[in-house]
Amino acid sequence: MDVRELVGQARLGKPRAVARLISLVENAVDNPAEGGAGPAGGDRASRALREAMAELATGAARPHTARVIGLTGSPGVGKSTSTGMLIRAFRRRGSRVGVLAVDPSSPFTGGALLGDRVRMQDHATDPEVFIRSMSSRGHLGGLAWATPQALRVLEAAGCDVILVETVGVGQAEVDIARLADTTVVILAPGMGDGVQAAKAGILEVADVLVVNKADRDGVQATVRELRTMTSLVEAPWRPPIVTTVASKGEGADDLLAALDKHQAYLEESGEARRRRLARARDEIEAIALAQLRSRFSALHRDSLDTLAERLLGAEIDPYTAADDLIAALG
Repeated sequence: MDVRELVGQARLGKPRAVARLISLVENAVDNPAEGGAGPAGGDRASRALREAMAELATGAARPHTARVIGLTGSPGVGKSTSTGMLIRAFRRRGSRVGVLAVDPSSPFTGGALLGDRVRMQDHATDPEVFIRSMSSRGHLGGLAWATPQALRVLEAAGCDVILVETVGVGQAEVDIARLADTTVVILAPGMGDGVQAAKAGILEVADVLVVNKADRDGVQATVRELRTMTSLVEAPWRPPIVTTVASKGEGADDLLAALDKHQAYLEESGEARRRRLARARDEIEAIALAQLRSRFSALHRDSLDTLAERLLGAEIDPYTAADDLIAALG
């Protein structure tokens, strides 16, 4: 199946075509931060990715825009269970749902450690739900390098809602705020107080706060701490606090209502377009930087080694060395 036919099948919502396109994205990108060819590389996989992205962007009469919801929080707070609860809630509305679950990388294979999530297997046979685990491949920030292009694939496949569940690494996990329309930060009683969440920068990215496992002791104390923290926020939108017991489906309607309220705010204020423009800028910048990194690696490795030797020998300062390297690009 050639790339154009693959994209055509994906637009029809064929799960195998969608899976193959996302695999194409992952294989071609191959973590440019580690010296891979990246989406702007010249190898066969990268050329196929370019062709696929061009077809996805221009092959439809009117581009389909999905609602992107990010879920983040520390490990163990119930992100996967909460994602499963949201899948059920959106499916009751008749929405087609895509899920990108970004897992930590295996140190041996580089693949996702958990594979397609066990906690989401209730939806595995639903043709209107597509769940894909992606490996972070060492990329900090809670996402994988390939996530933006994978979002394009799921949008083209007609997903109305795309849920992006991040790795759950804690303090470095804020990239999701630049990728999602709405960022849901999940906490749980007894897993660190609101002050610790504020120190980690997690509260700053939250559009909706969820205290999961609300059947445990200490939930009201956690809610009070979060309410105190959010009262200090001076912004047009103050994140609501929702309590849930995701394993039992409790609080799903309240969470859905909070998400809808934020979506309405985004559309009415113009923030939705601003966020999507910022997302497009970030995607273009990441691809351009990957291309520059690839050119550095391919053409100027010797120059870089020479400059490094001169820097160690106190013959040159690092800023002058960087200027010389950039000048070598022509």
